[in-house]
Amino acid sequence: MKEVMLVTGAGQISMAIARRIGYGKKIILGDKNMQNCETITKIMNDAGFDVEPFEMDLSSRESILAMIKKAQEYDEIKYLVNGAGVSPSQAPIKAILKVDLYGTAVLLEEVGKVIASGGCGVTISSQSGWRMPQLTAEQDFQLAMTPTEELLELEILRPENIRDTLHAYQMAKRCNEKRVMAECVKWGERGARLNDIAPGIIVTPLAIDEFNGIRGDFYKNMFAKCPAGRPGTADEVANVAELLMSDRGAFITGSTFLIDGGATSSYYYGALRPE
Repeated sequence: MKEVMLVTGAGQISMAIARRIGYGKKIILGDKNMQNCETITKIMNDAGFDVEPFEMDLSSRESILAMIKKAQEYDEIKYLVNGAGVSPSQAPIKAILKVDLYGTAVLLEEVGKVIASGGCGVTISSQSGWRMPQLTAEQDFQLAMTPTEELLELEILRPENIRDTLHAYQMAKRCNEKRVMAECVKWGERGARLNDIAPGIIVTPLAIDEFNGIRGDFYKNMFAKCPAGRPGTADEVANVAELLMSDRGAFITGSTFLIDGGATSSYYYGALRPE
């Protein structure tokens, strides 16, 4: 019987992580866009992996539960890789909060109810969660602990308190980090671990679209002036995920790992610091 891995988001980061740690496992790959899902499935299966595509909408609890049920047809879920989401240039405020914030919270909650002992998960947030003023301790607690179906009713997440799509994205990613901290406690009761990776600019087809879009100069300036002097690659994110999801990461849970070439450091203390 193969160990079962649940992967959401048929993108370059999800695929890089799945290729790094998914050999010999049954991988259920979920995405709302089945064309993307089937493309990644074929690439991986042609390389010797065992991937099954599944149409899944991260903004829907029913859809998430259906994907979990499909995975359980094979065995207990041992691994979760959540790379699904939308970007500030892809979607309006409401969709960003529904998918990236609410959907991720529901996914971590529902998988946490069934994750196998010895299992582990990683969710992908973003450096954007680090690029906003600090919230109060009470606001952080609310993002971490509010029941999922009440999250979008929080005062700080009401439409009149969200400035634009970037602010919505930043709030979603801050919430991801806080939910990981809270959920890792529950996952720990089942003998499982959960962590978060916050990438900076990673070269993917989506990122290339961003480089050539209206915010392109902003992004190019960001990676040019960060200490690394370049954007990252999906495989470099997979390096971190491999550690977190292996026995070498057995004492790591509830943590967020920022992997952005030092862009956030430069934003606060270097050449990227706002005037």
